[in-house]
Amino acid sequence: MSQAPGIAVAPAPRDVAGAVRRGFSRRCPACGEGALFDGYLAVVPACAACGADMTPQRADDAPAYVTIAIVGHVVVAGFLAADEFWPGMPMAAAIALWSAVTVGLSLWLLPRAKGALIGVQWANRMHGFAATPAPPDRAAWR
Repeated sequence: MSQAPGIAVAPAPRDVAGAVRRGFSRRCPACGEGALFDGYLAVVPACAACGADMTPQRADDAPAYVTIAIVGHVVVAGFLAADEFWPGMPMAAAIALWSAVTVGLSLWLLPRAKGALIGVQWANRMHGFAATPAPPDRAAWR
């Protein structure tokens, strides 16, 4: 049976949770095989495994905001609770400890937040990802 002219067919939905999980692990949100980044935060133009075009991504400042919100909550809660676990800790030692935790956690989380955001954009066909065809169904991969 053929489709009536003028009737648009909605594209098949994409797995948002899977795309976010693959993006968080810094892999291609479409297939999960190719690397998403060429370096620390530079997004590859296309996936080396499935060829999905990654140029439509528009992460901008959102990954930094997400990172700041998460790291800020963890560090402030840890700093306030530290007095219970280490009473009498010198302030200089506390500042050194929590500064290192802040920097380390921020550097670890930032590319993962950016990858997850790109996964959301790809799965929801945002910013030009609508034209990007999904690779063959590879649900067994991840």
